[in-house]
Amino acid sequence: MTFSTQQRDALLVAAREAATRAYAPYSKFHVGAALLLGDGSVITGANVENASYGLSLCAETVAVSAILSSGTFRENGGTLEAVAVTGGAPGAAGQGDTVTPCGRCRQILNEIAQIGGTDPMIWCDGGDTVLETRLSQLLPHAFGPANLL
Repeated sequence: MTFSTQQRDALLVAAREAATRAYAPYSKFHVGAALLLGDGSVITGANVENASYGLSLCAETVAVSAILSSGTFRENGGTLEAVAVTGGAPGAAGQGDTVTPCGRCRQILNEIAQIGGTDPMIWCDGGDTVLETRLSQLLPHAFGPANLL
């Protein structure tokens, strides 16, 4: 799938808006993610920290959980087409260094990408620059549902 600059920018705006809803009292690093599905819908998520750090949830994980728990992703033959990720200080997401999905989130995104048979575009917000890559480039030789057959 080919994307326009307007589609990319709209998804980045959605990710920045999601970052404003982050619960990050410990790191003070707000992350937002926006996922574009094949039906055109956009689902967002923000990071949710926990005093027991290992229980914290990344923005991408929150968004994927929302997609899968709603039931509509599979019911509509869902595909993950693109992801935008941003992060930074409260109120300043996307105004610093480029933020990419962590390793765990790359695996989480890979799971739903494989369900729909896609290799989604990933836009990583860095303020003045946007890193554009495919999930397969961020997570080469990925392990997923197909490996369990």
